[in-house]
Formats: sequence, C-alpha cells, structure tokens
Amino acid sequence: MQKSVARPLIMDYLKSLTDDTGIFQHTKFGIPDRSHGYTSDDNARALIAAVMLYKSSKDQGSLALVRTYLAFIYHAQNDDGGFRNFMGYNREFLENTGSEDCLGRCMWALGYMLAEPAIPQNLRNTCRYMINQALPRMRELSSPRAIAYGLIGFTAMLESGEALSYSLPFSNKEDVDPGFLPRAEMEAIIEELALRLHMQYESNKGTGWHWFENSITYGNAMLPWAMLEASALSHTEMFRQTAKESLDFLAAATFSKEGFYKPIGSHGWLERGGAAALFDEQPIEACEMLLACMSAYKRFGNHTYLVYASSCYDWFHGRNSLSVSLIDEQTGACYDGIHATGLNLNQGSENIVSYCMAHMVMQNE
Repeated sequence: MQKSVARPLIMDYLKSLTDDTGIFQHTKFGIPDRSHGYTSDDNARALIAAVMLYKSSKDQGSLALVRTYLAFIYHAQNDDGGFRNFMGYNREFLENTGSEDCLGRCMWALGYMLAEPAIPQNLRNTCRYMINQALPRMRELSSPRAIAYGLIGFTAMLESGEALSYSLPFSNKEDVDPGFLPRAEMEAIIEELALRLHMQYESNKGTGWHWFENSITYGNAMLPWAMLEASALSHTEMFRQTAKESLDFLAAATFSKEGFYKPIGSHGWLERGGAAALFDEQPIEACEMLLACMSAYKRFGNHTYLVYASSCYDWFHGRNSLSVSLIDEQTGACYDGIHATGLNLNQGSENIVSYCMAHMVMQNE
C-alpha cells in the first residue's frame, strides 16, 4: 500500500466557524452564514473532533472548543432526554424536539468524550449526566442510523472501563447513586439495539444485496461499524458476520477499480437493482467510511481495511473521481463536496469536522 502523505492540520478555520454559542451550520464560501444558525448534529460532530484534537495536543484552545460544543449539546437536551436540533442565530431553538438521528449523534459524541481519559473529569461528569437522562429515549429508537450512532457511543464508553461512575472529589464510591448509568442496563440496551439492527439486515438482504435497507443513502458506514463494535463488546458472532458482510458490500460499491474511494452520490443514491448516483460526493461519507474501516482493521487484522481507510483519507487530497483536492491550502478549510462539474465552493462545518476527524485518526495510526 502506498502510505498516505502526512499533512499538517490547520485549526484556524474550525475556530473561525465557532462563536461562543457553537459551530455554525453553513457558510457562504468561507464566511459563516448566520441565517442558517446552528445544529446539535454539527456541534455533536464538532465535539468528537475537538476531543480528538485535545487528546493529541493537550492545548487549551482545543479544550475551549470542547467546552463550547458540549455546552451547546447540554442546552439542546430536553427534560425527557431527547435533543432539539436546529437553533437560529438568535439562540432560540426552532423546534421542540429533533430527529432520532440527532439523538443518536449526540449519544455518539457524549459516549466518545466520556471514554477519553484526557478530558477533565468535570466535563466527563456532564456527559454522564446527559447520557443518563437519554437512556429511556434510546430504547425507543427505530431509525437504523440513530441506532448505529448510539451503539458506537455506548460501546466506546463501556470499553473504557471507568466511564460509568461519577468522579466526585472527596467522596467514596458508596456516595455515588447506584442507579446512575448501571453497566448491566447499558449492556442490555446495546444488545437490544444491535439485535434490532441485525434483524433489519436479515429482513432486507438477498442474493447480491447485503444491506440493511433497499437503498444505500447517507451515513452508510455507520451501520456496519456499529454492528462491529457491538459484536466485539458482546462477543456475538451473528453481529460480527453482519458487520463484515455489510461493510464488504459497501466497500465493493464505493471503491473504484482504479483504487480510489467514490462515495454513493447524494443526487439519487443507490436503489436496489439500480446504479449508484455518481454525484454529489460528500466529505462526511469519506470520514465515516474511514472510521469504519479502521475499526475493521483493528478487529479483523485484515490489511485490506487499512488500505481502504488510507484511500478515504486520500480522497480529501485529490485521489478521487475528479482528481481535485477538497482541502483549501490557504485556510485549511474543506469544500462541501464534489459535483459533476467540480467542487462545491462552500466550506461548511460538517465538512471541516469530517476532515479533522479523518486526519486525526490517520495521524495516530
């Protein structure tokens, strides 16, 4: 495998999209578009990226970003544990409750942050509190991607060992509420949600089609990745088989014969029995496929998955269908995607966050 070239990560652009409320959703080219405000979805993704940055650098700038994004998500949580998603520039939410996918993304971010010991304990305690509030809502999930996001967050925190108990100064373990994030309940939720996702896979797969639905649309790699993490935690072979079959099927549909990554286009997706839409190619798909393939490499030890992950990273830097780099060399920003005619020149938050995550994972391998 030709090793991906190490490139510096410029954080200035990520910071420029973030004010004291959170990260802006959209831009007009390189300027935040305040008319579109903020979303919990983007602040959850940004939180993961900021935790990765702080883990690597231990700098106060990264920790400040962590605090900002976490504060946004905390403010977005309702009393019933769910989350509001869209917020206007006036700091007023535009809905009473967000989608299931929003809940799942927030659980992914909070679980990932809680599992990172470099993060100060007082911030991790905030994560514990918010996850505990959301537990009843998790069992209600039906969206496969919401389930997948939640599974990845929950498995991360359970694997971290110490993540489930409050860290309170000058207190003994018996002072902690024994009903707070009980491990047995967390494991039961993971098993229940993974089985739900597995059964959806079983009901939809068929000859030549190894997927969870009758179409491949957005957030695709999260589904096999979630099954892989659930199988590793529960040691359930049928989950492992579902993960491998579906990830290999997705790889066959998204890696070209020339070897570069080509995500399913958002203008039409891929319907069962049809052909994949060629464009638009979006950075979030490259990021999430990279994360799934890196997990598969670690779990299976198959070097092919590392090659796939490297190809996803190289997609950002020009090894793609149009041979164009999505990274703005002047600012470090990431363009919104690849059209048939070239780059989408807007540089929104989802894309720079996706690149930051992809970069940090590859840099640390």
